[in-house]
Amino acid sequence: MVETYQRRTALAHLGLVGRAAAGKGGAGVVMSEAGHRTIINIRGNAQDPAFAAAVKSATGVDLPAKANTVAGTGARQILWLGPNEWWVTGADGEADALVEALRGAFTGQHATACDVSESRAVLSLKGPKTREVLARGVSLDLHPKVFGIGQCAQTGLSRCNVLLHQVGEGPHFEIYVLKSFSDYLWRWLEQIAGDFDLGIEA
Repeated sequence: MVETYQRRTALAHLGLVGRAAAGKGGAGVVMSEAGHRTIINIRGNAQDPAFAAAVKSATGVDLPAKANTVAGTGARQILWLGPNEWWVTGADGEADALVEALRGAFTGQHATACDVSESRAVLSLKGPKTREVLARGVSLDLHPKVFGIGQCAQTGLSRCNVLLHQVGEGPHFEIYVLKSFSDYLWRWLEQIAGDFDLGIEA
């Protein structure tokens, strides 16, 4: 396990902090990296009240049963991935405690919890031109009447498998992608966003 002081985000080598310091007002799209997000993969039977109750007791968040929806606020959220699969997200450093709490709550059930935090990078895109950028590489209909705040979906984005989550107005999206693809996806998004006046945040 990497010592805490040695940990680097997936895109630390791109010098985003320095680029953000340069500043750029009035950007149509603002990109950033959300580093070190806790992500716990859970599987179980959504139709089993005991499973839903166990998730709520361990996380404090109701299990979203509707496809492509998100429950919770702030850092602690649960994202729907499939009929029997979800991600529980949290702040950095919460993984061990969350896995322990979930596995304890799942005792006697056909359910599981696994820490996948280090496998994913999280990219953030926000601003009035964000949908136009994403539309260059995704087949989803991202019109606000169809895909809005509190919704997520697994999809392809420029040859990468990602989980797309709209987290706020603006609009503001977060993209979960395997770390091994994060550099490629960042550079692709940055190239497209350059057509819409790009800004960088740390």
